[in-house]
Amino acid sequence: MSRSDNAAENINTDCRRHPECYRVGRGEQGVFNTQPYKSELLPHWRFKTPDDARASSQKLEAMFEAYREADDFVGMDMARKFIQMGYTRARRYANYPGGRKYDSEGELNAREIDGEKAEAAAIFEAVWKRLREDDDYLARKREHQKRWG
Repeated sequence: MSRSDNAAENINTDCRRHPECYRVGRGEQGVFNTQPYKSELLPHWRFKTPDDARASSQKLEAMFEAYREADDFVGMDMARKFIQMGYTRARRYANYPGGRKYDSEGELNAREIDGEKAEAAAIFEAVWKRLREDDDYLARKREHQKRWG
């Protein structure tokens, strides 16, 4: 199997069987293209309310730990990305009603803070910070990048 630098090409690639095809990328890159992880994690990703965020972030963190136990760095990184995405999406909805930063003409909408969404974002943010600073995760990330780019 050849290496791919384009995450979109991983849509039909099983990255569990072919971790060499997975690129860590920046932020949330590849989160909706990397299988089988997308299918495993997406059903648990919810950020609408603080209760949703709490349950979702706990489940996704448990999955992160299960991937760690299985020595599956790609799964760990994908779980981290879904948690990060929970934070960024909840924060977007906290700042802009309907999650729309720009209007139909490309102008910036007025920022209005929704406290419930901000609380949901804070729940995800705490978990995301903990995972992204985890020494074992960081070592595995460096090893993956050293080995496969």
